[in-house]
Amino acid sequence: MEEKNPETTWSIQTKTMVITTLLVLIGYAFYRFWEVVGPLVLSLILAYVLTPAVKWLQQKLKIPRFLSIVIFYLLLFFIVAAVLSTAIPLLITQISSLDLGLHDTMVQTSAWFDNRYEFAGFVIDGGEILARAMDALQGIFQPVIGQTLDIVALLFTSVIWIIFILILSFYMIKDHEKILDWMHHLIPQRYQQDYERIMQEFHQIWSSFFRGQLILALLVMVIISAVGLLIGLRFALVLGILAGFLEFFPSVGHMVWLIVASIVALLGGSSWINIPNFAFVILVFVIYIIYTQFDLNYLIPKIIGRSVKLPPMVVILGIVIGATVAGVLGVVLAAPTIASLRVVGRYVYAHLVEIEPFSEPSVSEPLPEPQLRWWRGKFKRPLKKNL
Repeated sequence: MEEKNPETTWSIQTKTMVITTLLVLIGYAFYRFWEVVGPLVLSLILAYVLTPAVKWLQQKLKIPRFLSIVIFYLLLFFIVAAVLSTAIPLLITQISSLDLGLHDTMVQTSAWFDNRYEFAGFVIDGGEILARAMDALQGIFQPVIGQTLDIVALLFTSVIWIIFILILSFYMIKDHEKILDWMHHLIPQRYQQDYERIMQEFHQIWSSFFRGQLILALLVMVIISAVGLLIGLRFALVLGILAGFLEFFPSVGHMVWLIVASIVALLGGSSWINIPNFAFVILVFVIYIIYTQFDLNYLIPKIIGRSVKLPPMVVILGIVIGATVAGVLGVVLAAPTIASLRVVGRYVYAHLVEIEPFSEPSVSEPLPEPQLRWWRGKFKRPLKKNL
């Protein structure tokens, strides 16, 4: 390799100024084009998830990479189209054949609200509650109806972003080897081994996260379907599949599922529990509260936290911070992002204090024998009482 001319070598001050300027420009670019960051991240995730399948298809069929990507995307399109063309007519048929009992539900609700109830000295006027509820619903839906054009524009923009994500992920899969080689050549020779080690840890974190997320979605699907069948909720299997899909969006997904399940419960009631439909809605809401607490405080920390090797408390805090910083996308990617930042932070800290960056001791490693013997002697030693 040709030696660098000392006269053209940048000084420490020049390097510091250039790095600072680049960081400021990158920060401004993130701030100025923040709307593009989300679709870009989704494109990266889609390319990361689909690349192994595309490579497998390329090796099996022995065809060029471009053609294998086209075939794989066409297969995905036909699978999604087949599922939708089968599920939607079936769902419409079931809804049409189902006696939703909307008239009976309205009659029961009106009869319940027309009465006055006294409980522990308090008088509850059902008519007044119903009137206030209708005013509140009118206040909620009236702005929505008045913003029809905005909703259409939002849907059109969403379709454009979906097309953008698909096209960008297509080229990321096609040129991912060139991109990785380009990134590898940017790293100085003496740091390339560390770079490969860090990239390997990143791959382990994100692949484990996606496997854990898939397991979590399947588990939630089974739980919600079983509970729905147990209480007689209409379309329990459909709502279970919906809950599994929405598990990728913990906070927003839970609320969407509650709205859909409440509408189904209000219109259809229970298939075997003989209670009014509005009371069945309350039962669904109670089950939703229990399920949400169990999911957020146990399932997500245990499954996702274990897959990325993070404590449950860190996962919960990461979800809250991610929701504040990046919305729904921050909620979904909080755990693997924190785990990746931990790898980078450990590497930087190791170089700052001049220790080996990849020699992290195991927490399950036993204590040295003399120290272990000292602890045993301490706990076995009888306590002396002061006279």
